[in-house]
Amino acid sequence: MPLLLLDLDNTLVDREGAFRMWGTRFLSEISAPPYDIDWLVDADADGLTSRWDLADAIRDRYRLRNSVIDLVEELHEGQIEATRLDPMVGAALRIAAEAGWVPVIVTNGETRQQEAKIRRTGLDRFVADWVVSQEVDCRKPNPRIFEIAAERARMRLRGAWMIGDSPEADIGGATTIGIPSVWIHRGRQWTERRFGPTRVAEGAIQAVAAVLAADPPHRMAR
Repeated sequence: MPLLLLDLDNTLVDREGAFRMWGTRFLSEISAPPYDIDWLVDADADGLTSRWDLADAIRDRYRLRNSVIDLVEELHEGQIEATRLDPMVGAALRIAAEAGWVPVIVTNGETRQQEAKIRRTGLDRFVADWVVSQEVDCRKPNPRIFEIAAERARMRLRGAWMIGDSPEADIGGATTIGIPSVWIHRGRQWTERRFGPTRVAEGAIQAVAAVLAADPPHRMAR
């Protein structure tokens, strides 16, 4: 039974779409122009910007009286509430499990928010376990976080695959531990020359299908 390691944001769930949904509602509530959603998305930087820094930027731009603490809470809760699970992604995970794979989520981020997304969307019903970087004090692509995922599933990394959208964290991490990977391209071109994914897919459903079809797995020619 091989291990199937899966990223969370913009892999199993559409983080970008959820942020846009929250942002559109938030801008309306503070009477900001709707087109400012592009500024908000850029400032968020796909979640890489600290929530405290983003809250500061929002407060300064719109001259809000809200405390930074309240804005950070709004960012956390709003993202969780807007996050949805595509039923077809759940079905793909179930098919993988029925085929003998053991799905485990490996995600960077804050424990409270990431676990809330997993439980609120129902992803906890489709995976064997999950590892959040804040909880274990290491982030992808650090090999240790993948080792912890294997330990929690009581499995070995040998024979595992990694699916994710981040070139460095997900594909770089998989390369470091010597396992094949599927990159969720999200409309981007692969530009990293030091390493590359085994397969490329449009989304999680296609990525899981690629893993199931890979027998035996082969590295993608670069």
